[in-house]
Amino acid sequence: MLFRILAERLQDKLGQPFVVENRPGASGNVGIDAVAKSPPDGYMIGGATVGHFSINQFLIAKMPYDAEKDLVAPSLTYELPNVAVVAAQHVPAKTLSDFIVWAKARSNGISIGSPGPGTTPHLSGVLFAARTGLNAVHVPFRGAAQTIPAMLAGDVTFAIDNLASYISQIEAGTMRALAVTSAQRWPTLPNVPTMAEVGVPDFVVTSWAAYVMPIATAPAIVDKLATAQKEIAAEQPMQNRFLAAGARLFSSTPTEAAAFAAKETVMWREVVRLSGLTPQ
Repeated sequence: MLFRILAERLQDKLGQPFVVENRPGASGNVGIDAVAKSPPDGYMIGGATVGHFSINQFLIAKMPYDAEKDLVAPSLTYELPNVAVVAAQHVPAKTLSDFIVWAKARSNGISIGSPGPGTTPHLSGVLFAARTGLNAVHVPFRGAAQTIPAMLAGDVTFAIDNLASYISQIEAGTMRALAVTSAQRWPTLPNVPTMAEVGVPDFVVTSWAAYVMPIATAPAIVDKLATAQKEIAAEQPMQNRFLAAGARLFSSTPTEAAAFAAKETVMWREVVRLSGLTPQ
């Protein structure tokens, strides 16, 4: 959805029609591999996420592409934080610190729901349990649409999932937001602290995305897309549109995008190790 919004503005700015094609499969690797192997002429652009850059390589034994060697990222595009949530009806804790105390007092520990193994919500839960010393069991679902009813029924204790999936429940009061995983407080949830503010340091976890092109793409083409994204990210109506969808719109240079992806890869390698998942 968010890349479709960007495609609309790119069409206006660059004067070219944009066709957005979803190519699912292998955790998104099918689509990104098609970009990596396309002619480097600027006419096929990929919408890649943190998984394509920094996570899938530790979960999939035979990756069809190497993000660092086969792709160039003209610019980062947006990020979505995860939010630590509990069902207000079933968990008495009002703060994350209270929740940790409450959870440690439970003889059977807690359960953490996620959209599935290897997703950022799952790995966020793994990291949280490791950092806080909680006894936690992972309960995978096909998506938040299944996790939320399980939490509201009291079958699952806790989740650290994408804000966009939970914002309506938080606003309705059925879910209680205890912390966000962004570096700063999120604009649409100004009263919800960050993980660092509630005593869980080094816990900045976002689902971020970037444009990608084949590595051999001419620098002039790469820079043209980076410049367009910089201009789009400066538009207040576009910023508001992304915030309404639970995301933050931003931009970067190609060098900054590469450095950011490399830093994220180091972190996610360790988190996947903690999860016990092995390449399949």
